Amino acid sequence: MSIYIISPSASRDLNQIADYFLTRNLEVGEKLFREFNKKCQNIANFPNIGRSYAHIRPGLRGLSLDGYVILYKVLDDEVEILRVVNGRQDLESLFTDGG
Repeated sequence: MSIYIISPSASRDLNQIADYFLTRNLEVGEKLFREFNKKCQNIANFPNIGRSYAHIRPGLRGLSLDGYVILYKVLDDEVEILRVVNGRQDLESLFTDGG
């Protein structure tokens, strides 16, 4: 597979995370984004490595990232990163309105 795309919702999540680290600790934020890119490439190469969240939405999977969860779905020839959220957040509420 080896291709991943980032949805508009995930892009908004990443912008909010970046804004948070800009005011707190830029170095930690940069490390998080480097790790995010590595994890996304791993997801693209091995799409079933993440935990199933099918109880929330069919086909939904997630992989942890330093307190966050990368939520994604596997498509025919790529992986779509749907959201990047705090792991303590109510994940089910993210998808109740079609999120």
